[in-house]
Amino acid sequence: MITFKTSLGDITIKLHEAEAPETCANFKQYVTDGHFDGTLFHRVIPGFMIQGGGFASGMQQKPTRDPIKNEADNGLKNVRGSLSMARTSDPHSATSQFFLNVVDNAFLDFTAPNPNGWGYAVFAEVVDGMDVADKIVGVPTGSVGHHGDVPLEEVIIEQATLAD
Repeated sequence: MITFKTSLGDITIKLHEAEAPETCANFKQYVTDGHFDGTLFHRVIPGFMIQGGGFASGMQQKPTRDPIKNEADNGLKNVRGSLSMARTSDPHSATSQFFLNVVDNAFLDFTAPNPNGWGYAVFAEVVDGMDVADKIVGVPTGSVGHHGDVPLEEVIIEQATLAD
């Protein structure tokens, strides 16, 4: 279990280590290293998801380790309450950024091992604090530099902790 203490309340997630072993090991290492402490939910889109794990206050991008393999072909689905790895157009480019689905997003699921079908690797699910995620997705957003859908008042992951 991992708990995110945010400026709007706590969100606790359960990792799916059997289905996404590399993704979960990568995520746990970022938690252990303190990478998520002081990061933002920097992209918030109602009716879709909230994204975090890559930017500190002031939209300062944080350094990351090397990208990991996309494990989206693990049978898990991008449903409400699931967490997936964010990535670029390269299917195997995920590092530290993740998103929490606030609705079912089947169009993000794996369909085939090709550029159009890789999807986004689900690796965890919320076990407590979906009400906090719903609060976060409801905050007013705007643009900061070239970033859109940024909360106008920072939503901070104050601390991420790992528990058995």
